[in-house]
Amino acid sequence: MHIRTLGQGLQVSAVGLGCMGMSQSYGPNPGNRDEMIGVIRSAVDVGVAFFDTAEVYGPYINEELVGEALEPIRDQVVIATKFGFDIESGSGGLNSRPEQIRRVAEASLMRLRTDVIDLFYQHRVDPDVPIEDVAGAVGELVKEGKVKHFGLSEAGVQTIRRAHAVFPVTALQSEYSLWTRDPEAEVLPTLAELGIGLVPFSPLGKGFLTGTVNANTTFTDNDIRKTIPRFSEDNRAANQAIVDHVAQLAASKDASPGQVALAWLLAQQAWIVPIPGTRRTARIEENAGSTAVALSADELADLDALTQRIEVHGARYNAHHLGMVGR
Repeated sequence: MHIRTLGQGLQVSAVGLGCMGMSQSYGPNPGNRDEMIGVIRSAVDVGVAFFDTAEVYGPYINEELVGEALEPIRDQVVIATKFGFDIESGSGGLNSRPEQIRRVAEASLMRLRTDVIDLFYQHRVDPDVPIEDVAGAVGELVKEGKVKHFGLSEAGVQTIRRAHAVFPVTALQSEYSLWTRDPEAEVLPTLAELGIGLVPFSPLGKGFLTGTVNANTTFTDNDIRKTIPRFSEDNRAANQAIVDHVAQLAASKDASPGQVALAWLLAQQAWIVPIPGTRRTARIEENAGSTAVALSADELADLDALTQRIEVHGARYNAHHLGMVGR
């Protein structure tokens, strides 16, 4: 596995592992905790050394899972987690007050079975708390040795700049993939200017770009895709042409559609590190193999233009979640 460098010199594997789906959001959760621990540890065996979780996943149980899985090999990996949701009240709202950030950090350290959080993201920008206060609070945790790096998630460019002016931002985590190109206009140039890395979540389009989801797929009630406009039956049918094109290119390279989608992301910038999620070791091995898929300049240009030729149908979030991004 190749190594990439995010902002502030943080080195991680070129492809990470998003662990959220092991505890929520994608249909029935795995019943065997030991099996998921084994899957996480198998990722390290194929060179994955960057793991993403958050207190809100579960909530709490995903951090506990990741902590238990990685405790024996803690010195070999980078662990990222997040603060920012008001879990205790059950309101579903946000809370990035400095005292809350500190409470979350202390609790996450215990659940993760570690003495330091490698990368601590604000999960969503809290409009009620100045980002300068957030950056200052994380900066204090860094000074105390409880956190190493500060990150933001789904933040807008002005927030990124304001935060970075107070305490250096190491990474922005936002959705970015062949069919979600939102960061390209303003965010990517800002990150390049400031020396901040990008960690794309859902780099495989929540499974759609792998070719394993189509208009006939049925989602269970606890599958997040059931609430996303882009995954309505009609929109999946309309968007199928995108993944068909990717699959055709993949076949010519003896690769999978998912590997091509990840290879395209990796080719955009050396400081982009996708974190595809999965519950299967075979998928982790497949995703890691994307680093060996070479795309020519013509192939990259063709993929770049794909969503201009084939319109993406449906929003990437419902209205509630869209309201919390890009602030």
